[in-house]
Amino acid sequence: MPTFRLAPTPVALAVFLLASAAAQAQTPAAGDAQTMPSVVISASADASAEGLSRAYAGGQVARGGRIGILGSVDMMDSPFGATSYTQQFISDQQARSVGDLLQSDPAVRMSRGFGNFQEVYMIRGFALDSDDVAYNGLYGVLPRQYVSPELLERIEVFRGASAFLNGAAPGGSGVGGAINLMPKRAGNTPLTEVTVGVETGGHSYAAIDVARRYGEQQELGVRVNAAKRQGETGIEHEDHDVGMFAVGLDYRGRGFRLSADAGYQNFDLDAPRPSVATSSVAALPSAPDASRNFAQPWSFSKERDVFGTARAEYDVAKDVVAWAAFGGRKTHESNSLANPALSDVNGNAAFSRFDNARKQGIRTGELGVRGKVRLAGVKHTLVASWSGHWNEAKNAYAIGDALNTNIYAPVNTAIPGTPYLGGVMSDPRVTQKTILNSYALADTMAFLDDTLLLTAGVRRQQIKDIGYAYGTAVQSGPAYDESATTPLASIVFKANKCQDPPGYKHV
Repeated sequence: MPTFRLAPTPVALAVFLLASAAAQAQTPAAGDAQTMPSVVISASADASAEGLSRAYAGGQVARGGRIGILGSVDMMDSPFGATSYTQQFISDQQARSVGDLLQSDPAVRMSRGFGNFQEVYMIRGFALDSDDVAYNGLYGVLPRQYVSPELLERIEVFRGASAFLNGAAPGGSGVGGAINLMPKRAGNTPLTEVTVGVETGGHSYAAIDVARRYGEQQELGVRVNAAKRQGETGIEHEDHDVGMFAVGLDYRGRGFRLSADAGYQNFDLDAPRPSVATSSVAALPSAPDASRNFAQPWSFSKERDVFGTARAEYDVAKDVVAWAAFGGRKTHESNSLANPALSDVNGNAAFSRFDNARKQGIRTGELGVRGKVRLAGVKHTLVASWSGHWNEAKNAYAIGDALNTNIYAPVNTAIPGTPYLGGVMSDPRVTQKTILNSYALADTMAFLDDTLLLTAGVRRQQIKDIGYAYGTAVQSGPAYDESATTPLASIVFKANKCQDPPGYKHV
């Protein structure tokens, strides 16, 4: 591994980048005509000058994607394993969720959250909760239980440890990898697309996708998406009602780029078939019929999310770019669950009514500067960044007495009472606050005509987590307040110059 020395603060690196760029700038001779470069519009989801990585032939997978603070990196230049699935892949799959789409990835398996219907992505055998999925590089902005695929331009799957590249995931998951979802943007061609359909069980679907660009050079882009899924699914008596609306804006000026997203999503489930706990039985019984629903008819799960992001990128000087991004989310959840726990191999099980009320507010952001300089014949791409995350969760719960059922012959009960309370269901109080701050520096050095790439970096992560008692909002114990340093050193060597074969075209 290479040895390296880093500047002590991101501010020092930023000053160095600006000074280097200024030293390299050339002053035009007096009387030279000054012309402004034309603005070239491309479909960019992150307000960056480079835009999205190009797609391979077929259009379903891109050549590269976002690698944390390193930005958009071509797969042949990256020491990390990642796959970027395009909007065409999302459309071709006709999937109903991000989880459906990632079934095609050999390193990802789908699971559920503990006692709820939250999607959990198992990457290399480790859980990544949907709370810890990034949206355009920001953690915690998207709805936590379910994300409508109509929102997305790309799904980027990173495999491996990502604490240095992205910072610590606020929910504590993501040991085996990370997922970044990219919002849609208006392309060069006007788009008006309407989709309708009917699925198994009479479940209906409708979506609209409209994109336009405005201005003399089409510098302003607007994209509007809306979708609705409603009705009974392929599981008997299980109803889904999902609706979303989102607006994506981008503006590409001379020397700066802006983008913003705002969205709303509701996710309602009635009598959703629950997960089954099997820890009390020595052997697993045979699975019930795929369409059989052993949910209690009164059980439900409801979620309402309002979310948004804003991102700006500014060309400070030649080869030096600064950026800022901020986002937030407001969530209201309510559930009444009845998850069975098996007691024998004949399908007999016990369940208790469990109600939950949750409100959550999240703010997140990042600042950074990236620049390219040449020192002693070596190309350097230097990055300094800061990221922060603030989460406040309010919760209350209610639990009923245990009742009996059978997953092969379900026993439906009247709605039981909930004598065991934690907090006030109609007015949940604060139960958790989480604050994350991190600072990162990185340097990618290119040798031998870019055939040898060395990357060195370090991130300092601070995590503060405070728990509060249900109902009273009194701090329940000492806060967790710790810091850690995550280094990185990587090598990429290109044994052969990569060239596209004759006749090969990028999409």
